[in-house]
Amino acid sequence: MTHFDSNLEKYVEVILKIGVNIQKGQKLLINSDLAEAYFVRVLAKKAYEYGAEDVVVNWRDNQSIRIKYDLAPVTSFQEYPTWRSDGHTKLVEEGAAVIWIESDDPNLLQGVDTSKIAAFKKSIGEAFKEFGQYIQANKTSWNVIATPSKAWATKVFPHVSEDKQVENLWDAIFKVARVDQENPIEAWKEHIKNLHSKADFLNKKKYKYLHYEAPGTQLTIELHEKHLWTGGSAVNDKGIRFLNNIPTEEVYTLPLKTGVNGHVSSTKPLSFGGNLINNFKITFDNGKIIDFETEQGYDTLKALIETDEGSHYLGEVALVPHDSPISNSNLTFYNTLFDENASNHLAIGSAYSSNLEGGTQMAKEELDKFGANHSLTHVDFMIGSAEMNIDGETADGKREPLFRNGNWAI
Repeated sequence: MTHFDSNLEKYVEVILKIGVNIQKGQKLLINSDLAEAYFVRVLAKKAYEYGAEDVVVNWRDNQSIRIKYDLAPVTSFQEYPTWRSDGHTKLVEEGAAVIWIESDDPNLLQGVDTSKIAAFKKSIGEAFKEFGQYIQANKTSWNVIATPSKAWATKVFPHVSEDKQVENLWDAIFKVARVDQENPIEAWKEHIKNLHSKADFLNKKKYKYLHYEAPGTQLTIELHEKHLWTGGSAVNDKGIRFLNNIPTEEVYTLPLKTGVNGHVSSTKPLSFGGNLINNFKITFDNGKIIDFETEQGYDTLKALIETDEGSHYLGEVALVPHDSPISNSNLTFYNTLFDENASNHLAIGSAYSSNLEGGTQMAKEELDKFGANHSLTHVDFMIGSAEMNIDGETADGKREPLFRNGNWAI
């Protein structure tokens, strides 16, 4: 077995045992691009060896997607085939675990009419609304991971020889996924324990406000008294622990929908809808985005914010130390799964009901009363740096240092 094959096998083991924590007799749904077929086969084989009842693969083809965007009319993006979304929902209702494999070219849709992208994002959001609610409420185990495509690797390593780009990106993924360590499973258990300790600290504090200060950022975020911080593993309806993302370095909660005020500046590019948004600033008033500016990707950011009413508000606030494996790699991955775990970040759009006490059992109307935002979208963007300070303010008005110079102060 080659060194690469050994790391690949460890990666798959981490995904299945720590990520979705596949159970005997459970179904598994894998979402992947056709280019990652070899990896999917390795993943499926191991899932069956661990006792999976069935592995269902939902394939996409990014090249065909680009052809459609170039040649199809905008009307073809305004409806999404419900048989696809219904199939996803049915599998989750049956208890299937879900894995998303990200490998897309960050510039896949560069130059495409943004009205087509916006129409598609809205139609797929509507079609997958019920499925998304199951996922956001952790009704089943789910996990997002990545494998390197040629186009993505070229974007991350433009100055490396072509024959080494994919290899280098694999090595970077293995490292931040802790696959390079002697016992990756135990390394993940220890890391998850550390994230839980940070979430426990924050849940005991129950800060009413978070105050952010950094170059280009002066922001205050209000939190509901029943907010919950989560980090590391989550627990699904059957009591099975799983991990949402590999890698993950964050602890996160939901903001009060109407409690965000000030302005915030991005610190890493955001790849959204196959286009890059870079060097942008967003201004909030009583939770709502009232202004924004950007050096690159203005129309793409505008389309994201105008997805629906809820996309004018935030749904997540996440804390990530600057001194973390992804940040210390000094790489920009141009992929939110990685870049968000190198930086404090926020998310435009829907909140996770699991970030509210009793939230997973609440109907939409109840969640509204607690200030949980609803939207067809949920998109993280990065705001952290080595220059960021964050204070937590208690209900009695006491401010305490939470982050200093980009890292935990607790």
